[in-house]
Amino acid sequence: MAKQIELLFENFEGNTVRISLDEPVEPVDSLAINAAMDKILADNALISSGGDLVAKKGARVVERNVTDIPLA
Repeated sequence: MAKQIELLFENFEGNTVRISLDEPVEPVDSLAINAAMDKILADNALISSGGDLVAKKGARVVERNVTDIPLA
């Protein structure tokens, strides 16, 4: 089971930009995540094809289960 934390931002064009990080520390510290996202925005640390990131939209932990299917 793979886990990722996704940071969701809005860019200049109004589109959602997702930044995914593998193996998040748990339990998740929402204050630290909020502060990190504020820092990314304040430093204009990342841009997207739709322009600069302008606002936070959310953050979430995503789990993914993968089951291999044997082929004959």
